[in-house]
Amino acid sequence: MVLPPEILLLAIALVLLLLIPARRLQLAGFSGRAIGTYGVILWLLAFLLALRPIGARFLIPLLLIAYIAPFVTAPPVLRRVLRRRIVAPVTAPPMKNVTPPDERDDSPS
Repeated sequence: MVLPPEILLLAIALVLLLLIPARRLQLAGFSGRAIGTYGVILWLLAFLLALRPIGARFLIPLLLIAYIAPFVTAPPVLRRVLRRRIVAPVTAPPMKNVTPPDERDDSPS
């Protein structure tokens, strides 16, 4: 099955558009699974709306709220909405200085 180029271009454009709020969720500390689920559901709803605008009165406000929510609300509010524990990003320990000290020549010349 070969997709027409217009539909393929629409699908790619929707994916690129969804990367923006997905990055915001990543910076907020959400897990990859939560971000992936968010992206897939939002992409499916947007693609469905673009192909068959059935239920546009319901889908357009839902899509707008779901797309804008990562930018407007703070991460704790999003956590409460999702009711999931979000894993904090792992930070590396500070770098250790392993450079040997300079040897000073204290003898008179």
